[in-house]
Amino acid sequence: MNPVEKGHKRVNGIQMYYEIYGSGKPLVLIHGGGSSILFDYKKVISRLETQFQLIGIDLQNHGMTEHRDIPETFEQDADDVAALLKELNIQKAAFFGFSNGGNTVMQIAHRHPETVGKLIIASAFYKRNGMMDGFFESMMDATLESMPESLKINFLNLNPDFSALENMFDKDSKRMQTFKDWSEDMLKSIKSPTLFISGDKDVMKPEHIVEMWRLVEGAQLMILPANHGSYMMADFEGNIDEKLIDLTINEVKKFLKV
Repeated sequence: MNPVEKGHKRVNGIQMYYEIYGSGKPLVLIHGGGSSILFDYKKVISRLETQFQLIGIDLQNHGMTEHRDIPETFEQDADDVAALLKELNIQKAAFFGFSNGGNTVMQIAHRHPETVGKLIIASAFYKRNGMMDGFFESMMDATLESMPESLKINFLNLNPDFSALENMFDKDSKRMQTFKDWSEDMLKSIKSPTLFISGDKDVMKPEHIVEMWRLVEGAQLMILPANHGSYMMADFEGNIDEKLIDLTINEVKKFLKV
C-alpha cells in the first residue's frame, strides 16, 4: 500500500498517526479495538482509493499513535478524530467505522455533527445486551494470551514495544468491561445519512443492528452472511472471501455516491 501522505499530528496531547490514500471526496476510516488502519481496511482501501480520498487514523494506544495514561472512551476517540481532521484542514467527510470504530463514528456524529457527511457503521453496538450471549462475561476474564495472535503480531510490527501492547490490551479491555449502555436518544440524534453493516454470525446480534437501524431516521441496513468483519477483511485465521468483500464495497460505493 502506497499512501500519498502519512505522518503524525499533535492532537489533544498525543502524536496521532494517519495515512491518506487516493483523492476525491474524503472518507475517514476508523479501525476496531486492538487493530490499526491497514489491518482492518487494506481490502477496502485497495477497492476505493481510485474514487475517494481515504484518511486512515490510528486511535490512541493503537498502531503508531501514542498512548495516554487515562482510560479509553469512545467519546475521547471521537474528539481526537475531529481534532485531527481540523489539523488536516478537512472540514467535512464521510466516516466508515468498524467494530469499536463504529462506536467511535457514532460518537463523532453525536458530538461533532458538523464534520459528518455520511456515516457507515459496521459491526458496532450501543447496548450491552446487543452483544452475543456471554460476550461481556468473557471480557471480564480476558487476558493478553486470549487476544487473537494476528492482532498481536500486527501491533508489534507497528510498535515493537511489548509494554505498549500490554497497555493497549489493558485499556481496550477495561473500556469494554466498564461500558454503560447508550440512550436511544443518542442514536436518534444522528441526522447524517447512515448505513449499518453487520454479519449474521457477528459478535453482536442481528436484531440489535436492526434496533439501531430503526433508531436512526432514514438509515440503510445490510446484514451479510459473515462473521465479525469477514465481509470487509480477512478473518482472524487469514481466510479471505474476495467476492463477499466486493459485494460489501460495491454497496458502500453506491451509498456514498447517491
